Order: sequence, then C-alpha cells, then structure tokens
Amino acid sequence: MKIHIETERLILRDIEAYDTKGIFELDSDPEVHQYIGKKPIKTIREAEEVIDYIRNQYVKNGIGRWAIIDKKTEDFIGWTGLKYEEGLRKNIGYYDLGYRLRKKYWGKGIATETAIESLTYGFATLGLEEICAAADVNNLGSNKVLKKVGLQYVETFDLDGAPHNWYRLRKPEWMELQ
Repeated sequence: MKIHIETERLILRDIEAYDTKGIFELDSDPEVHQYIGKKPIKTIREAEEVIDYIRNQYVKNGIGRWAIIDKKTEDFIGWTGLKYEEGLRKNIGYYDLGYRLRKKYWGKGIATETAIESLTYGFATLGLEEICAAADVNNLGSNKVLKKVGLQYVETFDLDGAPHNWYRLRKPEWMELQ
C-alpha cells in the first residue's frame, strides 16, 4: 500500500484488492450513480474489476484514483484523485480530477478537501501544467466543488445524451490561488 497524502482526518492511498467491500458499497448505490450513467454495479466481481481497472492506471499512467480512508475509523469513504483520461472527450487526452464518495459522507467537505490535495499533488509533485474535470450540469454538488477548488468553467458538452460542464485549471492559475 502506498500512502500519497495524509490530512488531519483522511488518508489518501492506492486502492488495493482489500477495498472490494468499500468499492461495492460505493458503486452499488443508485444515488451515487445518479449523474454518472445510472449503472450501479451489482456484484462483488464487478467491484474487483473496478479495482483492477484503477490499479492498471497506476501501472500504465503512473497515476490513478486513490482510496479515501477515515483516519479515526479506518472506514473506506470513497475515492479521489487524478487519472489520465483519453476516452471521455474525443481527441483530448488530459489529467482528470475526480471524486466519488459513499452517500453517508456527502456534505462533509471531503470532496473539496481531497480535490485540493489532488490538485496540489498534480501541480506541485507531478509538475502537471493543466488539470481538467467534467460534471453533469445537474450535479450541483460536484459543480460546486470544482468551482470552489479553482477550476474554471470552459464549456458545456454532450456526454451520452446528457449535458456536462467542462472545467480546466492551469498551473499558473493554481499558483495564484496558493
């Protein structure tokens, strides 16, 4: 297990095979999937496949989503972080900021806290020049987090028949926010 970041209340670390139960609890919840295709997983095997996909990103791209762990309870909260994305926008490869939390952790500032840490890691540690993100226009919470951490709205685009907002933050803009 590789821990990337520790905050006062959270640990951000590589997602591991033993996170299967947490991934299942996260991705089997229809409310969690409301704005991401409405296709919650139904089996533990699917949770294992999610973990395999993420762990493959670590190898292929040197970065992928991280588990969010509550320091006090050691509970799996969800995932956060950066990944290299090539499939969401046609002909655009970019580093994507994302987060997904179990419903019981919504509204506690965790997405914002981990997004800030992920941006810092991307710009300061990895030396990235730009980080982007997308959110369904109706996902008010996610859009609010992206704006709050400094990403700037660029445009609205269609993703599988649903309008999504496209955001970007460049390193010089991020440095001004520090």
